[in-house]
Amino acid sequence: MPAVTTPATASPSDPPPPGARQQRAAVYGICLDGEFEADGNGNATGTGRPVARVLLVRAAPHLTVAGQWFLPGGGLDHGEDPVDGLRREFEEETGLEITPGPLLGIISDVFILPDTDHTSLHSLRIIYGVAGFTGELRDEIGGSSDTARWVPLDEAMDLPLRPYVRRALTELRGGPDGR
Repeated sequence: MPAVTTPATASPSDPPPPGARQQRAAVYGICLDGEFEADGNGNATGTGRPVARVLLVRAAPHLTVAGQWFLPGGGLDHGEDPVDGLRREFEEETGLEITPGPLLGIISDVFILPDTDHTSLHSLRIIYGVAGFTGELRDEIGGSSDTARWVPLDEAMDLPLRPYVRRALTELRGGPDGR
């Protein structure tokens, strides 16, 4: 739950006042694999050329950003360690158990929340690499995402990505193989 700057007399259940400010800490992971080149349906083409794919999740229809693509991850619970939060969010959104990799960076952004009376949200997005994963990829049911997919990196940039995702993939991804 993001912290809300409100007058001392406000109840925690009251909506934020017009022009309120909120802050949110969240954690995300860049999870890549080196599967072989695939066609548009994800089937191997037989060329044998490796292609880096990134794991992305799509925002569920009930969100104001429905249809946009995110890195797996999300908001940290109060007092939650970021690495524990990353593991929790990956399992919730993708079904995968991950081994967190190195901290790649922190992206800070501020924007006006849609469907509010000018509420400003300051997000601190902690971005980790993912060193490994196990399990079967699956879609989240009834959560903030509705689809989890491996997407070739070059195709990912053509998707409707949230701005922080584009930044993370271009500025923080790492070496030439994306690790």
